[in-house]
Amino acid sequence: MTTRNLKPKKPNLLLPWLDVMAIAAWGILMLKYWLTGKLNLLIHPNYFWLAIASGISLLIIAFFRAKELWRRRPRDIVLNAEHINLFPPGWGSALVLTAAIFGLIFTPRVFTSDQALQRDVSELLGTSRIRPQAFSASTPPEKRSLVDWVRELNVYPEPDRYSGQKAKVQGFVIHPPSLQKDYLFLGKFVLTCCAADAYPVGLPVKLTPNSEQYKPDTWLEVEGQMVTERLSGKRQLIIAANSIKKIPQPKDPYSY
Repeated sequence: MTTRNLKPKKPNLLLPWLDVMAIAAWGILMLKYWLTGKLNLLIHPNYFWLAIASGISLLIIAFFRAKELWRRRPRDIVLNAEHINLFPPGWGSALVLTAAIFGLIFTPRVFTSDQALQRDVSELLGTSRIRPQAFSASTPPEKRSLVDWVRELNVYPEPDRYSGQKAKVQGFVIHPPSLQKDYLFLGKFVLTCCAADAYPVGLPVKLTPNSEQYKPDTWLEVEGQMVTERLSGKRQLIIAANSIKKIPQPKDPYSY
């Protein structure tokens, strides 16, 4: 009985380079988001240094790995496919590379009112997740941002405390179904660590009689004064608008 001599399987020389491309693509992606000013849509500014350092490190790793592969002879490149149990060789790198390519093609977008409406209005008015912050008496109320007002309410929740105080805030329009037509909700997302943990907060705005109906996600600057009214069966702090004007979406749309 004769036996055939089985020829060794010819290694796929492209697969090691697939690893290099995946590593390099993610390095390029992180640096691209940083250079184009989109990194702030994904992570807190405190972690920018980590993303930038990671992007540079990945490019360095990809460079030395490519240099090593370039110097090696093709017959020395051997793939131990029998050690991969779930997927064929190269699938992991292909998936990682594909994800990076999608990130390079599609630009991250700012959270919108649709995500904010997934929460109840009472949650938007204040949340235990937002860090409490008290303001000194020397801080003019009109200097407080929308998130500053929500933080102040978390510390001192009695709305009558702020009645008559001036306000000048910016945010995007939300139209909760339970809110009356002569009101809108002005909101903003707070980023604690990254986009995965972003959450919306804001305050109701009472429109002037001649106000137009602003579409959801329109960015507004609202000036007025604080009043206490009953909304959805609860006493709430509301901005009675004296002036409303449309503004462009800020370059940094989140609060921290």
